[in-house]
Amino acid sequence: MNDSTNIRIAGLPCWQGKVDIEPLSGGMTNLNFKVTDGASQYVVRFGEDDPIHLISRRNEIASSQAAFDIGVSPELVHHEEGILVVRFIDGKVFDESDVRIDHNLERIVELLKRFHHELPKRFNEVAVMFWVFQVLRHYQNLLAQGESSHAARLPELANISAGLEAAVGPVDIVFGHNDLLPANFIDDGDKIWLIDFDYAGFNSPLFDLSNLASNNELSDAQERTMLEQYFGNPPDHAKLGSYHAMKCASLLRETMWSMVSELYSRVEMDFADYTQKNLARFETVYAEYKNNYH
Repeated sequence: MNDSTNIRIAGLPCWQGKVDIEPLSGGMTNLNFKVTDGASQYVVRFGEDDPIHLISRRNEIASSQAAFDIGVSPELVHHEEGILVVRFIDGKVFDESDVRIDHNLERIVELLKRFHHELPKRFNEVAVMFWVFQVLRHYQNLLAQGESSHAARLPELANISAGLEAAVGPVDIVFGHNDLLPANFIDDGDKIWLIDFDYAGFNSPLFDLSNLASNNELSDAQERTMLEQYFGNPPDHAKLGSYHAMKCASLLRETMWSMVSELYSRVEMDFADYTQKNLARFETVYAEYKNNYH
């Protein structure tokens, strides 16, 4: 943390006393800090609009406020250009193994159902649509223009994406989180909280469900249980086909997000390694999809 960052955090008008500041790890599009001002603890997030990854901080603020209003996310106590301050949740930040615990997964699905259907009633901003296939087209264009080292694969990946979009078929629309990495869930011992709304927007529920599964390597049995819990009925073959097509798209999006980040991100992270890990996951899941549903 440099002196200018420290000074800017200390000068925010929301503190009730002298502040103690410490950096938090884990952010892939933001810089995060834990701040204590005597009686209370907060998280300060630095992040500007990011047209490369289609992130609007105005949308993030509105999503965060609405998520707090429905009781699924901590309070946003202050925001100004480039900075959000939310209350710190003292709890267990999940990793993949935590999400795979059946009891936790059941609680997460109920949390998502509430988020999907209740948040739009409190969302007071221009509606943003997060359609993964349009995001993939955007990334394909950026990678071609940026002369990415992955450029040779772009025509193949574009054809795969188009096939997956057709296979998903008609969808319902809810308000999605769209970035269900395990660290975006915090268990305080009483409830699970959902955080970080960089990519929040209207979408098919299949995206959040498949994103949850792919990011946390759920088993086949857990995926079927998750779908039955969410929709109220065991999924038929058509629903499973649509879901697994979206799961492939979710993994392809994470892969291409990382490919683009290799070119443009200023965050210190080994994006080349992250690309290869997600590409391997995508290729495995896509091969399974073609064998079973294509």
